[in-house]
Formats: sequence, structure tokens, C-alpha cells
Amino acid sequence: MSTFAPAPGAAPVARQVLTQASMEARLMLRNGEQLLLAVVVPVMVLIGGVRGAERVNLSYGVDTFAPGVLALAVMSTSFTALAISTGFERRYGVIKRLGTSPLSRTGLLCGKVLALLAVEALQVVVIGAVALALGWEPSVDAVGALLTLVLGTSAFASLGLFVAGALRAEATLAAANLVYLLLMAGGAVVLPATAYGSFGDVVTWLPSGALGEAVRAALGAASVPWHDLLVLAGWTAVGAALTARTFTWE
Repeated sequence: MSTFAPAPGAAPVARQVLTQASMEARLMLRNGEQLLLAVVVPVMVLIGGVRGAERVNLSYGVDTFAPGVLALAVMSTSFTALAISTGFERRYGVIKRLGTSPLSRTGLLCGKVLALLAVEALQVVVIGAVALALGWEPSVDAVGALLTLVLGTSAFASLGLFVAGALRAEATLAAANLVYLLLMAGGAVVLPATAYGSFGDVVTWLPSGALGEAVRAALGAASVPWHDLLVLAGWTAVGAALTARTFTWE
């Protein structure tokens, strides 16, 4: 007869990351403030923008607002919500305790990004359904849309983690919301860069402008927005480098 011999050890890295991602996604969807940023605010902007444009006879309609609001949803989830939640996790010692587990810092960050992608898939379904009900007729390039989602998420997530790692929780809350409002109003997310006149050439180099233009190209012109994707890749590299240098467990 064989005797029972426990074999303690860490789970495979992939399982650790998937478990962390699953937990992160559930926490985000249970949090009322984050759910507001993820779904309610973008849907309100979409309906308000379309109906308001009709009343004042603007040239922008649902075909302009729908891609822009989808870009806004990605930004709100991968930057604002992530920065705030991570900032308070650091303050209350949640991330410090995760640091004592076999989950590495890279695994933690990968889990957070996967959770963001899962939540953003839900956002696309909800916002897309509302936009279709308003008369949106998208022309989609699947490759461009997928690359835009991944690179847009990675760019804003890396910047969000940098803010959360560099500032105290209360300062992160204020800074993340302030940046979100500024980029929503003047970052060429909801409206195209052409709406900003000569300043439009500048905002396309911001992560918000690159994301907005990329979504409009992938879902409106059915093309792969290589220039905007390269800009997002550059911001991803910058954000990742800053996060790697400043992010700590507590």
C-alpha cells in the first residue's frame, strides 16, 4: 500500500494568471462605481450625443458617436477604473498580500489585463446593442478591431498602473478622474480629430486620440489603422517602462 504523500507547490503560471483574472473581473462587475464608468456613463454619452446632435442639426450622427463611445468605454475601464481600484488595493494591503503568494508581479499585471479584456467584451456587447438600436450600421475590419482593443487596453492599462503606483490612493482617485474628463472632452475620443481644427493633428498622438481614431477606422472605414496602432504601441511601451520602474506592492 502506498502512503499519502502531500506534494505542496504552486499551480502552473497560466492557471495562476487565469484565476487572478477571473477574480479581478468579478470584483470589477460587483463594484457600483466601476460599473458606472464601464457601462452607464458610455451609454448615456452615446444616447445623449446622438439625440443632442439631431436637435441642433450637427453633422455627427450615430455612425460617429458609436465608435467614439466604444473607445471611451475602453479608456474608462482600462485606465480610470483600473488606476482607482489598484490604488486602493495598494493602500489596504491587498497587493502586498498577493506579493507573498507564488503569483509574480508580471502574473498580477497579466491577470488584470485579461480581466479588463473580459469586461470590455461585455461593454462592446451592451454599447453595440444600444448603438444598433439607434440605427448604427458598422463596417467592420475584424483584425483592425481586435488589434485596436488589445493595444488600446494595454496602453491605458500600463498608464493607469503607473498612476496607481506613483500616487497615493486619494491622489490616484482625483488624478484618474481628472484625466478621464479632460481626455473625454478634448482628447478626440468621442469626436474625431477633425472636430478639433488644427489641434486635431496634436491629439492624434495622444493615447486617447489614437484609440478614438483607430476604433473609427476599424468599425467605420473597415480598415486597419496602422499609424494609430503604432502610436498605441508606443504608449504601451512608455507606460510599461514607467510602471516597471515605479510600481511596488505597497
